[in-house]
Amino acid sequence: MTNDSTFAPPVGGFQEIDGRRVFTHRSGSGGPAVVFLPGASAVGLDYFGVQQEISRFTTAVAYDRGGTGYSDPLPLPRTATAVATELRDLLLAQHIAGPYVLAAHSLGGLYAHRFAQLYPQDVAGLVLLDALNPGWDDFMPAAASLAEAERTAPDPDRLEEMRPALREMYAELRAGYPEDVGQALVEAKVSDEWLRVGIAERGGLVALAAEVKAGPDLPDVPVIALTVVGTDPTHPAQEINAAKTKMDAALVSKFTHGEQRVLTDTLHHRLCFDRPDAVVQAIRDVVSRS
Repeated sequence: MTNDSTFAPPVGGFQEIDGRRVFTHRSGSGGPAVVFLPGASAVGLDYFGVQQEISRFTTAVAYDRGGTGYSDPLPLPRTATAVATELRDLLLAQHIAGPYVLAAHSLGGLYAHRFAQLYPQDVAGLVLLDALNPGWDDFMPAAASLAEAERTAPDPDRLEEMRPALREMYAELRAGYPEDVGQALVEAKVSDEWLRVGIAERGGLVALAAEVKAGPDLPDVPVIALTVVGTDPTHPAQEINAAKTKMDAALVSKFTHGEQRVLTDTLHHRLCFDRPDAVVQAIRDVVSRS
């Protein structure tokens, strides 16, 4: 694999938290502020397109967890408590007033759950973007368990083989971004350093889910879950999609104002790029209901 240099973010800046730099990019004004919690291998600026749309009607915040993206390195994986505490410290240091609407994609779902458990008074609503749920293993077939996902994570050699295809996919998805933002992001995302981080964060899924599952119930806030059940011809996932649909339905049923919206025309990693309209509408609806 190639050697890396440290990447500079094309937009946004840094906030010092516990002597470390945490990358953040905010736009818009008003409240409640919407905060994006990225998935594994994702970073705050992956949500740049939808962030710009959200900033038309409220404050929108994208950031990189410590140890990921443009933020300073940290040993990975981390606990959900450490990630949630860091996020709250960041929002307070940036003088972004709560309560917040948390828009959580994939792995970010577990961190959003933990934030809501620790700081229920700081959560105005949740938008779950095909998000990981602490009850995942209760619904999924054994072949799709969190332990199996940890066991089958790609190794560095496999990532090296995948790099050209990843570069092509990342570039295609970000074709609508401003050129300076899109190009800088693609180069960083296919670097050794960022690819390794994606693997490392996936190394603690079982422990993360157990940590969140042991916590208290979530506050009764407005919730919309977007469940993605599009099919990739290279990866038939009907059983997983059926399980995901049941899982998200069970979760939203626990909230007075909980709603599930099933999307059949996109894939997990493509959600914010193929269906920004659905993502923005879900966030707008939770903001208005909160």
